[in-house]
Amino acid sequence: MVLSLAGAVIGCGRYVSSKPAPNGAEIVATTGLVADLARRVSGGLVEVEAIMGPGVDPHLYQAKAADRRKLENAKLVLYNGLHLEGTMSEMLQNLPHARAVAEGIAKHQLLYAEGQPDPHVWFDVKLWIQALGAVEAAMCDAFPQHADAFRKNAADYRTELQALDEEIRRALATIPPQRRVLITAHDAFRYFGRAYGIEVIGLQGISTADETGLKEMQRIVERVVRDRIPAIFAETSVPMDGVQAVVERCHARGHEVRIAKAKLYSDALDRPDVPEGSYPGMMRHNVQVIVDELRAER
Repeated sequence: MVLSLAGAVIGCGRYVSSKPAPNGAEIVATTGLVADLARRVSGGLVEVEAIMGPGVDPHLYQAKAADRRKLENAKLVLYNGLHLEGTMSEMLQNLPHARAVAEGIAKHQLLYAEGQPDPHVWFDVKLWIQALGAVEAAMCDAFPQHADAFRKNAADYRTELQALDEEIRRALATIPPQRRVLITAHDAFRYFGRAYGIEVIGLQGISTADETGLKEMQRIVERVVRDRIPAIFAETSVPMDGVQAVVERCHARGHEVRIAKAKLYSDALDRPDVPEGSYPGMMRHNVQVIVDELRAER
């Protein structure tokens, strides 16, 4: 079931900004993931720019002076929220023309760690469809002259994402149940695991600012060796130190676990000119890598 989120942006109302955007894009998004939603709703009618590019970790990103100018000059600022943007969160919350696209998702649908919501909601396609609704509502309010086109574009993208959700389920169902264990550099994939029936273990917490303790690393090594897990996964926006350390410890214990041949995209998309530069392309890449690695016979 697709939920209508016409009022999903908290405190939205009508907030059409009175200032133009003479020195940059009309819509500025923090991450490529949020920018992807805005571009698909826009259909080229308004310019959309992402501050954070490929390989950038939003948990640790420090806004530059140029970023601040772009955010202030934009007619609409879209960000993930749920503290994904880390040090930028307070600044974004204080911008009157900024909207957090994930914060309209019902609390009972969110996952939590140490009392804090997990911000990586895009890994459940059905939750990201809700974020699409929030973006649609925000853009229709900010650019009412394009509202009809925005609604049509959002409806088309919603249909595409519903099909993507079913495609992911079919692909992951081909992994033998005992091999559906996904070990990654940080705990970004818990929504993915809940939505698609995969056990997920992250070396770091939901923020890359968290560190992996020795006891936790040893627990993961024990699990990998005991269950002969064939592969663990690095991420494009997270250093490989923790993943490499687990591999070395497993090798010392006699289990030749491998690092997946391709990295997973977690907090950032790739360049816009490649398939992985879009949200559907990124999800398809990740699923294909996971299926290839966890199905493969040694």
